[in-house]
Amino acid sequence: MTFKFLRCVLLVGCFTLLIQVVNAQEATQHQTLPTVQITLQDITLEVEYAHTFEQRAMGLMYRKTLCGQCGMLFKFSGSKKASMWMQNTFLALDVAFITSDGVITDIKPMQPHDLTSVGASQAVLYALEMNQGWFAKNGIKVGDKMVIKTP
Repeated sequence: MTFKFLRCVLLVGCFTLLIQVVNAQEATQHQTLPTVQITLQDITLEVEYAHTFEQRAMGLMYRKTLCGQCGMLFKFSGSKKASMWMQNTFLALDVAFITSDGVITDIKPMQPHDLTSVGASQAVLYALEMNQGWFAKNGIKVGDKMVIKTP
């Protein structure tokens, strides 16, 4: 019984270590994302720019913090009724869905680890994730326009 118990403990320990290594690798991937400058009303931000499938799939997963003026702009492969979810995401976020001409169609809250899809009400090309409450705090609302400085 002692040998089986030790083997089980060792196996669980190895599995836990493997998960920690994978999570650490995934968490550091965000450091290589390009940034893009955007303007919402009179607020100019430098946000991370997820424009490839892999970058969009990773998003803000595994992040434990996000600075007050930080965010991530997702550019989809084409305009569509996009949706987002919060798998492996520890942060409470708001997502603004944005058309190809920069108009915000929706701003929706998203809760950590919630696998419920949060979708745009119409076809959009972009989604901007910011800390939950950031849009309201800065007076950004549906109908406002985002301007992107072309990278």
